[in-house]
Amino acid sequence: MLSFVGMTAHDEGATLASTASASPPEEERRDEAASAFVPPTFDVVYEEHVDYLWRAARGMGVSPSQIDDVLQDLFLVVHRRLPEFEGRASVRTWLTRILVRVVSEHRRRFRRKESGHDELVEDALDTHQPTPADEAARNQAVALLSEILGTMDEDQRVVFVLAEVEQLPVPEIAASLEVNVNTVYSRLRLARKDYEKQLARLRAKDEWRQR
Repeated sequence: MLSFVGMTAHDEGATLASTASASPPEEERRDEAASAFVPPTFDVVYEEHVDYLWRAARGMGVSPSQIDDVLQDLFLVVHRRLPEFEGRASVRTWLTRILVRVVSEHRRRFRRKESGHDELVEDALDTHQPTPADEAARNQAVALLSEILGTMDEDQRVVFVLAEVEQLPVPEIAASLEVNVNTVYSRLRLARKDYEKQLARLRAKDEWRQR
């Protein structure tokens, strides 16, 4: 057991210096880990994440006519920047960050018409094909979600899709969007509130039509 009784200031300084030299700062250890990191190949990144990126892009409002362009632009960025990827975040977090920026850029270039919004397709919600018995219910759910997402603020929609559809944890969403966790929770709370409000409105409207 170490004893510090009777230790002089000189002794204390020497002990601290020794401890510091024996235990490098956290930042240095992170830098060493980053320098030893070998990024995955482009083919591996593509194969493991293209389905997720396709669904997330559709959930963020990218139309079927633009989805190929968005993914092409995204993977061009990935191909260019992959050698610089240091593994400080997960590959999915890094890709999501790029996706949000690419989608935002495309949205600025190709504004949706005021007459409506692009409907989601079923694969944007689930990778599994529905059974015939579930098809009608799924179609209705897709239509409802599509209409509700179309009314959301862009920032809230992105958070809602990543959290509720893709089931990403909030810290990962925060890292992907480069905002703090509280901001994500705030946007998600507002998005959920808006979702419930719009869902109740649409269901009431549908019940009125069936009278």
